Amino acid sequence: MSRTDVAFTGDERALLTGWLDWHRETVHVKCEGLAEEDAWRTPLPTPSLTSAAGLVSHLTAVESYWFERVLAGLDVPVPWTAEDPDADWRRVPGATLAGNLRRYRSQCEVSRSLLAGVDLGGTCAGRRHGETVSVRWVLLHMIEETARHNGHLDAVRELVDGFVGE
Repeated sequence: MSRTDVAFTGDERALLTGWLDWHRETVHVKCEGLAEEDAWRTPLPTPSLTSAAGLVSHLTAVESYWFERVLAGLDVPVPWTAEDPDADWRRVPGATLAGNLRRYRSQCEVSRSLLAGVDLGGTCAGRRHGETVSVRWVLLHMIEETARHNGHLDAVRELVDGFVGE
């Protein structure tokens, strides 16, 4: 699998969405060829939160949260609770890495469609902890969140099967 490089020039929207899409695709690149058993291994000290498949599940949930709930103001469910704030990281019965990756790709498409045509300088229809959030902030946050978790995927992947990728 390959990624399309982000252009060196362009307007703000093209550059920001280009970087987010590059990092989204990197999730797939880092999971490519990973055995199903290894996808659920948790080699880091916080075992329930550090499998490759769990990272993909978490990224799917945050895409939904930030683009559907905050950006668009939609009342969509979240997979975590006050009692279990990390539920989105955990394996649910029947879950597979391939299924998690398909859901992630589909959720990213929903996010792209919700962002299309929205003014980056505007504010979101939803709120975060009762606060107004700018569209630009959501986009920048999702770039950093996805990039940070790609770093986690690097470490997890190297620890579970020795693969060192780009």
